[in-house]
Amino acid sequence: MLRHDIRTAILQLATRGNSHRAIARALGVSRRSVGRVIASGNAEAPALQRAEKAEPFRDEILQLLATCKGNLVRVHEELQASGAAISYQCLTAFCRRHGIGVKPKEPVGRYEFEPGCEMQHDTSPHRIEMGGKMRQVQTASLVLCYSRMLFFQFYPRFRRFECKVFLTEAIRYMQGAASVCMIDNTHVVVLTGTGSNMIAVPEMEAFGKRLGFRFNAHRINDPDRKGRVERPFSFIENNFLAGRKFTDWNDANCQAKDWCDRVNQTHKRHLKAKPVDLYASERDQLQPLPLHLPDPVEILHRIVDSERYVSVDRNRYSVPPDLIARTVEVHQSYKRITIYYSGRLVTTHDRLIDPLNERVLLPEHRFLRGCSTRSQERPVEEETLLKIVPEIAAYIQELRKHGRSNVPTLRRLLRMAREYPREPFLRALALAIHYRLFDMERLESLILRHIAADYFQVSNNKGDPNDES
Repeated sequence: MLRHDIRTAILQLATRGNSHRAIARALGVSRRSVGRVIASGNAEAPALQRAEKAEPFRDEILQLLATCKGNLVRVHEELQASGAAISYQCLTAFCRRHGIGVKPKEPVGRYEFEPGCEMQHDTSPHRIEMGGKMRQVQTASLVLCYSRMLFFQFYPRFRRFECKVFLTEAIRYMQGAASVCMIDNTHVVVLTGTGSNMIAVPEMEAFGKRLGFRFNAHRINDPDRKGRVERPFSFIENNFLAGRKFTDWNDANCQAKDWCDRVNQTHKRHLKAKPVDLYASERDQLQPLPLHLPDPVEILHRIVDSERYVSVDRNRYSVPPDLIARTVEVHQSYKRITIYYSGRLVTTHDRLIDPLNERVLLPEHRFLRGCSTRSQERPVEEETLLKIVPEIAAYIQELRKHGRSNVPTLRRLLRMAREYPREPFLRALALAIHYRLFDMERLESLILRHIAADYFQVSNNKGDPNDES
């Protein structure tokens, strides 16, 4: 069929008196076609008048379409079973031309973004080889919409805590944040509502406000609104992950960051520029980083079990044995576990990212049977006694050998050292060491007897000094 411009040229040349042969030669068409166009006198191509094979079965097709829930394969099978001799291609073409069971396609638009006005964040599951075995991970990605700067990391799971960890790392990488962070309707951020009616979780809303951005969500079933961050996931899977192996989480995330550095410096044909070049003009429009941007921390309260461990994410971390049955405060960052008791730092551990049911025991927390931590530490009363009466060290050593050096005994010794004169106390102490007297009642009676001999006129009964009669 001749195009509209060819038919118009034939009519124009015919009005100038050119013959059919000359017109056909000039335009490269047949003389018969030239004759038909001139005879019609119309530049519009005539509509094809051709009977359709599926037209006689139109009503049956409409009924079967409702019965078969819109499945044209089943409709075609039922038509063939009823004796209709039409092909599946004929059926689908008939339905397309007449709009049967087909929704008309809507034209898509194009989103344009000014520098620093929006960034997009999303996650996607991927399978990677880590530590010699395949495992599924969550890939979190963030893209600046104007410059297309890309940053992504891997996590074993993606909760609210990991979301804050990732966004903190991403904003550090970008050295600033756009004013809006576009997300899907994920429960990690969304408290209630969808799309423009979305209300963020107060915790996440406060987190975004501190970093200078707010969360927005696109309407349901509109993934194109977040196409800047959706598109790179295929690039990550088919380029970065192709043939790569990782030893652990730190290795995977370090390689991902290095790959982002390289990709962001690569010329993009659809941008006609490098993302880093566009970022140079966008950076001044980003929200600046806070003066102090610490790593996100999750605060937990745990009771130390009888084996001196606290449990965090199915892993157990050791604390000093003297905290058994005490409640401690655990600060969990992405890489560290920090444990506090009564406001003082107790210990720190490297965090195990995977929930492996592992135990982490520091050497200083090992418990030696028969030698407790408390017994190795010198009580405050003993320290005070040694300062007041250094000569008492030998007596305390004897008390310890016989299992009598408990805190109540030391407190009573300290009281006697403070209340009684020094000379009678030392003489009584020497006799107690000589005769191995470890009863505090008898020691105090001996001290009083020496005081009476020095300061009062009493009969001095010679005999055994241990005799109190």
